[in-house]
Amino acid sequence: MTSNFVEELKWRGMLHDAMPGAEEHLLGEMRSAYIGFDPTADSLHIGNLVPIMLLAHFQRAGHKPYALVGGATGMIGDPSGKSNERNLLDEKTLRHNQAAVKKQLSHFLDFDSTNNNAAVLVNNYDWMKEFTFLDFIRDVGKHITVNYMMAKDSVKNRISADASEGMSFTEFTYQMVQGYDFLHLYKNNSCTLQMGGSDQWGNITTGTELIRRVGGGKGYAITCPLITKSDGSKFGKSEGGNVWLDANRTSPYKFYQYWLNTSDEDAEKYIKVFTFLNQSEIEALIKEHKEVPHERVLQKRLAEEITVLVHSEEDLENAIAASSILFGKSTSDDLKQLNAKTFLDVFEGVPQAEISRGALDGDGLDMIAALAAQTGFLNSNGEARRELKQNSISVNKEKVKEGHLITTSDLINDKFVLLQKGKRNYFVLIVN
Repeated sequence: MTSNFVEELKWRGMLHDAMPGAEEHLLGEMRSAYIGFDPTADSLHIGNLVPIMLLAHFQRAGHKPYALVGGATGMIGDPSGKSNERNLLDEKTLRHNQAAVKKQLSHFLDFDSTNNNAAVLVNNYDWMKEFTFLDFIRDVGKHITVNYMMAKDSVKNRISADASEGMSFTEFTYQMVQGYDFLHLYKNNSCTLQMGGSDQWGNITTGTELIRRVGGGKGYAITCPLITKSDGSKFGKSEGGNVWLDANRTSPYKFYQYWLNTSDEDAEKYIKVFTFLNQSEIEALIKEHKEVPHERVLQKRLAEEITVLVHSEEDLENAIAASSILFGKSTSDDLKQLNAKTFLDVFEGVPQAEISRGALDGDGLDMIAALAAQTGFLNSNGEARRELKQNSISVNKEKVKEGHLITTSDLINDKFVLLQKGKRNYFVLIVN
């Protein structure tokens, strides 16, 4: 049995537009739908999470999701919302990226189920690579007029925005290739619905037009809103660029922090879009948050849910532990639990100095030298003595006196020592 997928999208704020009849089409029996993903990198980013969640809710509603990796369209470039053509990729790179993307999608979609609605990954390069140009313009191109293509907002906006450079024929044909994907999946996989962001409406409806004209059938379109941030800054971006789903590109700690730092307004919206919590759970969380907003109940639960989904329970625990090191009470042992990458992420931007391992030989490095002469953390030996006497200096989160010596036993990951003056003034020694 299927549940009402469109109703689920509505209360979550994930429905922008639906072709007439789409909701009725999905009621009562299993249907198949697809969404395309750009394979130009070996990782998706959080900007892709909305379409991923669309497919995940679609599968949970009893329907069959197809994730299409655009190996062919990735070689062309989608003009929607872009100002430049993208770099073209070779087949080996595309295959590598496809495997990486499937691994990430499998956190949300069940590809291995024996049920009829198991998710399927397809690559449009597989059916486009043998399609000759002459065959394409004969069998597909004649069914769509240039007038129809020129009327699309994605084309009009690109041409009007950059009249001097214009738009290449390659990019102009993008909607035809994407439209053919829908026709191919309709014919071969009984796929009757394509979904995507609201900026994809024009490309999707080109596909429904091809299905009508060539396939003699009916295809449907559903789009979701483009996610924005209440302060006007771009969703999915941090100071370092994209927030990736790959832990090697964006660490679980930074990923967790991104969600933890959302505004109250955004957290109330995002917890509906980016988690599988049900409506009553979310309403209860929103109510609790409004009663004690300073405790950031929504942000914490949002960050926990999405970090486990994308990474793991263990990664979440490490991210929470790392966060408490900066913002809560922690010990030297807590610091030593961090791996090197997480340690550097936590203390990104903190002043650093390198010292030789030999400086720790013998009895160890004198505290005065560690604070001033060897590192420049404090301005002078005199200032170092004063701060030590005032009990304001810590090594690896533990208070030390003037006679303390830093030895190899203080090393975090056999490489780092964390110095601290007061509550928030940090300094990292890197031992080489």
